[in-house]
Amino acid sequence: MAILETKDLTYQYGVGTPFQKTAVEQVSISIRQGEFLGVIGHTGSGKSTLIQMLNGLIKPTSGQVLLDGKDIWEEPKKIRAVRFRVGMVFQYPEYQLFEETVLKDVMFGPKNMGLSDTEAEAKAREAAEFTGLKEELLQKSPFELSGGEKRRAAIAGVIAMDPDVLILDEPTAGLDPRGRDVLLAQIAQYHKARNNTVLLVSHSMEDIGRTADRLLVMSGGHDVMLDETKRVFSRGEELEKIGLRVPQITKIMQELRSLGCPVDGATLTVDDALHQLIPFFKRKEELR
Repeated sequence: MAILETKDLTYQYGVGTPFQKTAVEQVSISIRQGEFLGVIGHTGSGKSTLIQMLNGLIKPTSGQVLLDGKDIWEEPKKIRAVRFRVGMVFQYPEYQLFEETVLKDVMFGPKNMGLSDTEAEAKAREAAEFTGLKEELLQKSPFELSGGEKRRAAIAGVIAMDPDVLILDEPTAGLDPRGRDVLLAQIAQYHKARNNTVLLVSHSMEDIGRTADRLLVMSGGHDVMLDETKRVFSRGEELEKIGLRVPQITKIMQELRSLGCPVDGATLTVDDALHQLIPFFKRKEELR
């Protein structure tokens, strides 16, 4: 069942000027309830414009965005309610922190939805737990936190609104490898616990490969692929032609397969690769 759909979605910047440019053109996709969808594309592919149309931050030049089958712009005065249901976490969201304490910052969204202080605090504390923010951090100023903690606080502020769809635009940008792994694990845990829909926009094929159920590939403003993640990454040559690549471990496994090693060329994680390679090398050793 689709929670979000687009029909012939198009957006043009600078309409009627010499600088008119089509950023997204005739995109028709269906996003399933409860799925974890990865979104990839090189700079200028249209992915950022697309996700901003999905929650009403940008109004399409033409076409439709349907939320539960209803055009989100059918009643423009109610577009704010759409943004509560389709939550957006922008790249470097920590720059939007502003309240006196972390707890107040995370409560800001739920209070804007009309919840009481008690209800908003309960939502905020639950969201903080999802993102791994320790209790002692909640009464601190957001500006006293580390970079990773600020990122988790900003994401918690969106999660606290309990959106049906959570869109994350490069949530691990600028984090060290450990911070990236921790944050991705927390997002995956949140998705599993809430069974909502998550869209993850990322330049990291490794991050996408280990989290997304399906993958949307944007290029030149068009949706050029939308399929299971393994199937998309099995089309490595096509991805390379549009300036993208497969995860490094996938590339290695594809090379091994071309050399006759009986492995899955669509392997997405190191753990999965090890499960295949260890028995293979054991058999080779036994045959010596």
